[in-house]
Amino acid sequence: MGKPIRIMLADDHTIVRQGLARLLEDQPDLKVIGEAVNGRMAVDKALELKPDIAIIDIAMPLMNGIEAAKRIKKHLPKTKILILSMYSHEHYIHELLEAGISGYLLKDSSGRDIISAIHAAMKDETFLSPSISKMVVDTYLSPRKSSSKEERFKQLSNREREVFQLIAEGHSTRKIADMLYVSVSTVKSHRAKIMEKIGVDNPIQLVHFAIQLGLVDPDL
Repeated sequence: MGKPIRIMLADDHTIVRQGLARLLEDQPDLKVIGEAVNGRMAVDKALELKPDIAIIDIAMPLMNGIEAAKRIKKHLPKTKILILSMYSHEHYIHELLEAGISGYLLKDSSGRDIISAIHAAMKDETFLSPSISKMVVDTYLSPRKSSSKEERFKQLSNREREVFQLIAEGHSTRKIADMLYVSVSTVKSHRAKIMEKIGVDNPIQLVHFAIQLGLVDPDL
């Protein structure tokens, strides 16, 4: 048997990571080499470990799985990315497929499906949960106009999306500045542009906006 497929897991729920790691480690050709509890750590770990496969949740703190997946693909084009999510975020699936992910599975998928998705990704194939696959086909056959919320969010730059999530998670302007290694005035400038682009008047509305888009877990 050749080298095992090296896998990194990124999910902020410990029980999900542990269960997934146990499932994958039971397979002789799969090896979990690292875990991350938020999107920022997922990017750092991926750059450090260079896994064959990264399995990433969407709703993670500090940086959501969508932005993390894009950054990992940009720096590590050979790393295959599988999205594992509680929800079928229709408005992100096409964006993620365009970014080059290898699969999108719902968390109620069977272990067999997850293992099949890993092997499909290694063969440069795309694996989608049946309900996701149907959604993609239906959207292709009868394109549905995105909601105004989705369109407004797409106007944000990558940096603005990063600041948007940190504000939505309740971090102070000073803390965001420290985390991103920028000045407080820069964060304030980003916040003003973000609120103008998405059409909200205060941080509370911004939090609701993020929850409705599925980027922030309301239980966090």
